[in-house]
Amino acid sequence: MDKTDRRLLRALQKDCRQSMVELSEAVALSPSACHRRIKQLESDEVIQAYVAQVDGKKAGYNIEFFVEVSLDSQDRDTLRNFEDSVRRVPEILECHLMTGQADYIMRVAAADTDDYERFHRERIGALPGVSRIQSSLVLRTVHRSHGYAL
Repeated sequence: MDKTDRRLLRALQKDCRQSMVELSEAVALSPSACHRRIKQLESDEVIQAYVAQVDGKKAGYNIEFFVEVSLDSQDRDTLRNFEDSVRRVPEILECHLMTGQADYIMRVAAADTDDYERFHRERIGALPGVSRIQSSLVLRTVHRSHGYAL
């Protein structure tokens, strides 16, 4: 990636709904050159998706938790089964394999504490291989990134 690609990615991270003309003006390229670069970045999987950032509270998810999960084993099958199961749970916004005390950390959205308690019991506790769960309630999000510093 060169400086122009980075400028293009910064502009897309800021607002991916800009027209090709607006993007090309922002990065000082012709619209056709801008389009070619975007297609190449998509082909190289530098750009993986275009998404809408939704306000969770307005969508009915009033609280978020960070949930640390430890598994009873770290063998390949246990990790794969856990990860495959996590991908099918829409309330899990993110899940990361970690170093340290817990094997995974997840960001989970819930409507309220009763909803999270049900989710904790019925969904997280039922994931394959789970031996320990530690939840932390997000009181307030101070900063949410809109992309990488390019």
